[in-house]
Amino acid sequence: MSEWTDAIVGERMTVDNEFNDRVMASRFSSQEWGLIMTATEFEIENSEDPDAARIVADTSSLPAIMPELENVRSQVAAMGGGGGGSGGGRSGGSGGGIVDSIKGALGLGGGGNGGPSDEELEAAERLVQEYADELQAHLEEVGKWEQVRVAYQE
Repeated sequence: MSEWTDAIVGERMTVDNEFNDRVMASRFSSQEWGLIMTATEFEIENSEDPDAARIVADTSSLPAIMPELENVRSQVAAMGGGGGGSGGGRSGGSGGGIVDSIKGALGLGGGGNGGPSDEELEAAERLVQEYADELQAHLEEVGKWEQVRVAYQE
């Protein structure tokens, strides 16, 4: 099924560029978004029905990578970065630093943080589906949706 996604690489790049503003306005940094996207697969639901077919995001792998978002944030904070996304201060104010980063990387970080919340997972799932909707709208706009829908079935 990857042939259909291979055929739209250029279209995805266009949508990626257009969608970047939404990512920047979200709680996720561009690095976190990249990680989220690597754990996401796209499928076409109801591909046999031209009127009901739509691109949907398979986010079943997201829960497995969500703890890694904390590692990305820790690395950015350790490098003195801070700025990506509008995380609303989720890095916490409990000091932390390199020892906590190492503990987290080893899976020893406990504390009150406990990794990304269900709310964060839901936010990632929503944003990924918005991306899928945007991708489908773009494919329809440039006249490639029907070709992609048929290719998915093959």
